[in-house]
Amino acid sequence: MVTFIKILIASIFVGILAVFWNRSSFDPESLRGARVLVTGASSGIGEQMAYHYARFGAKIVITARRKKILEKVIEKCLSLGAQEALYVSADMSNETDPENVVDFALEKLGGLDYLVLNHVGKSGFAMWNGDVDHIRWLMKPNFFSYVQMAWRALPSLEQSKGSMIVVSSMAGKMSNPFAAPYTATKCALNGFFGSLNHELAMKKSNVSISICTLGLIDTESALNAVRGIITAPAYPATEAALNIIITGATRQQELYYPWFTYVMNLTKDWFPSLTNHIIRNALNYNP
Repeated sequence: MVTFIKILIASIFVGILAVFWNRSSFDPESLRGARVLVTGASSGIGEQMAYHYARFGAKIVITARRKKILEKVIEKCLSLGAQEALYVSADMSNETDPENVVDFALEKLGGLDYLVLNHVGKSGFAMWNGDVDHIRWLMKPNFFSYVQMAWRALPSLEQSKGSMIVVSSMAGKMSNPFAAPYTATKCALNGFFGSLNHELAMKKSNVSISICTLGLIDTESALNAVRGIITAPAYPATEAALNIIITGATRQQELYYPWFTYVMNLTKDWFPSLTNHIIRNALNYNP
């Protein structure tokens, strides 16, 4: 038990230190005039990232499905100081829309410095009912569209020494009940972009990849999905968004937010039985 406590304290210290180290090396001026494409930007974390980039004076293209809401987000971005702010509505489950969105951003901004992949398809929070077709569909917006957009944007990011920012989840690091389809897509994201990061480094590429592992965030969609099932506190979307932006701007390979998700990621391998017990007992479920 003493050893466990020592390891836990050390892990907490490392997690907190990593957060403050990233912040201390962040220069907000580096984002002034930066050309940024943010997906899933009509609400939640994506919307908050758009506002933060606007405050930093970036040039922004945002995308999501809901045109009228995107128009309102763009209006606010311009009022916050964005040098340019444009939108394109798209459905990331459509085979051609992901590449079309990147092409739009490249044309309107003249290139990209940051590709921020944040969108997600709708999936329930419940026991898996054997619906394989839903998993096939969910892989389109949650995984395949990310791969398409990354490949389409890569030549421009090479020229600008740019960055890809991939918004993932603790589900991609640690399996959870009630989210089997969603977890599968996030594991695919982590695996693919982790491998791509190695390959780019081996080719001495100019492009950095940041994979952002998030816990429960207080977005409307997340809270509605887990209401009555998860009682753990949710963390603010605006703070998560800022941490994601800083991670990309400082070209860090990983972000864990909130900080204790880093500790959880370590303990799942060190103490798997204990971790599984905690996960299962943190949910309100009566068979």
